[in-house]
Amino acid sequence: MAGLSREQFAALSEARTAVLTTVASDGLPRPVPICYVLAVTDDGRHAIFSPIDEKPKAGDDPLALARVRDIQADPRVSVLIDRWSEDWSQLGWLRIDGTAAIVEPTPPIVTALRTKYPQYLGHRLEDRPMIRIVIDRVRSWGTLAGGSEGTDD
Repeated sequence: MAGLSREQFAALSEARTAVLTTVASDGLPRPVPICYVLAVTDDGRHAIFSPIDEKPKAGDDPLALARVRDIQADPRVSVLIDRWSEDWSQLGWLRIDGTAAIVEPTPPIVTALRTKYPQYLGHRLEDRPMIRIVIDRVRSWGTLAGGSEGTDD
């Protein structure tokens, strides 16, 4: 089980977006930007929750999305956040490797998503599935939240 350092936790909590990468059926990576919140699972592990929201999609069925099909076939995923700066001494990234599942939303997660992203106030998050990513491994490099250096765990 991977733990998050204080700096990694802050960077992951504060970032507004991330890139979720699933494994497509042809074995190639399939990256897609996501909105998310960080929470703790019932067994005390950190997990990322990302809604399959109502932003425009290729189809109406949230379970037909490529990322959902990928997760159902192979739950191994990575999540990447990066910190960009024109001052390259301030660059950094955080990569989470984890195990994903499609889950039903819970009121605390819906509330957390609406708090972080007011745009979700008009979305029916409670009626749509979510992606839960339980964190298995954490790697980071460079400057994360608070100006701290990251580490490879």
